[in-house]
Amino acid sequence: MSHLAKLSIKSVLRQDTLDPVQARRNKLLSAIEDQIKVAEAAVQGKQHIVAVSRWSKNDLGERVRIEHQRVTRAWFFAQDGGFYVHCKYGAKPIALSKDGNAVFVKQLIDVPSVLQAFYAAAAAGEFDSAIASAAKRASKS
Repeated sequence: MSHLAKLSIKSVLRQDTLDPVQARRNKLLSAIEDQIKVAEAAVQGKQHIVAVSRWSKNDLGERVRIEHQRVTRAWFFAQDGGFYVHCKYGAKPIALSKDGNAVFVKQLIDVPSVLQAFYAAAAAGEFDSAIASAAKRASKS
């Protein structure tokens, strides 16, 4: 008796590619989740620090993985007696409407709720056309 005869063999094609729209949406959702953590840390008077691992060569010339800490840049800033909150795809702010690209709030404690609204809008697909145009701009340069 063959060893393969004991196995259940089927023909399948693996689909590991994600729809480009869904991939961009997932990237934006992940970035917004990070910004929510940044805003919550800022409310507590702290910085949100992320551990990042990179490959580097040591003194012997061997490749080793090194972890270092990186501070995540905030999408919000203080100005005009309050805080402006951007939603960014890459380094560019996304146009939230024809009126502008930022939300103004009076207090820092309101920033996480704005970012949660961005998350809900991104999950619902409201930013899909804006991030598609941002992705086209980035690929042409």
